Amino acid sequence: MAKAKKPASVKVLKKKSKKKNAEEELKDHVINGMLEKKAKEIVCIDLRNVKNAVADFFVVCHADSRTHVEAIADSVVDYVKEKAGEYPVHKEGVANAEWILLDYANIVVHVFRHEQREFYGIERLWADAEIQQIANNF
Repeated sequence: MAKAKKPASVKVLKKKSKKKNAEEELKDHVINGMLEKKAKEIVCIDLRNVKNAVADFFVVCHADSRTHVEAIADSVVDYVKEKAGEYPVHKEGVANAEWILLDYANIVVHVFRHEQREFYGIERLWADAEIQQIANNF
């Protein structure tokens, strides 16, 4: 019996690389910037499988004072700039420091004061997404 040949249209699929993509690396830099200033209850909301999501990831944390909110946001900007050479496309809330939003296009960073985080409930709004708690031992 002769061996059957593969049809010309069959393509060999490449193995998925275990290497992180650029967005995941940027997300990790954001988290490390938060950890440097002891941000509280850091969560990463993976929106990649959510229809009509505005970004791929939300990274959310909170602090107990406006000064701490500012310090965390500044740390994220500095850490991401140093490690990835990226700057936020847009910043909001810096003047009041109740809720600072840093927009890195596909990654949106939310740094809240505790009361505002409870009120707005970002995690509740995106409950259908995969939510990962980041362990911080403070």
